[in-house]
Amino acid sequence: MNNKHGGKREGAGRKSKYNEITKTIRVPESSILEIKAFLNKRKKHAEISNIRQVDPVTQIEIPLASERVQAGFPSPAQDYVEKKLDLNQHLIRNINATFIVRVNSLSMIDAGLDINDELIVDRSLEAKHRDVVIALVDNDFTVKRLMIEKTEHWLKAENPDFDDLHFDDGQELIIWGVVTRVIKNFR
Repeated sequence: MNNKHGGKREGAGRKSKYNEITKTIRVPESSILEIKAFLNKRKKHAEISNIRQVDPVTQIEIPLASERVQAGFPSPAQDYVEKKLDLNQHLIRNINATFIVRVNSLSMIDAGLDINDELIVDRSLEAKHRDVVIALVDNDFTVKRLMIEKTEHWLKAENPDFDDLHFDDGQELIIWGVVTRVIKNFR
């Protein structure tokens, strides 16, 4: 008897539109619509990717040396630790408004932001002239430098190969958050 029901079959089941493994997570009910809207607006080649909320559950203290390191001529090192530094307190100003996002383009390379650098973004800060910001422009996320002169606002790319973003009437610009730190891998 050939049973056509049940069991695992090649090509069966839900298809993922993300081209990667998905994972079930629990989110507050009040955030479901915002999360769904974000996922629906996400483009395959967005400038930023992998937004994740900061969740500093643990406290990690790392020794902070009292001596500063010179970038020029080396000086004798001291084996003296002044205090311990909690990275959560050092990197995050407002835990409830902070998230991390990964850079996905070279538009800010001259500002030191490379592909896959992780940006710490604070949504509670008011963006000011020359801040590096995460912006939502016509439903697309981007990372750029905010420029404000009198009544004109625009987003400046820090790479001559990319255009600055100037806005026409009817275009929507939402400053999603201000970049406060960048985490880079050197190895």
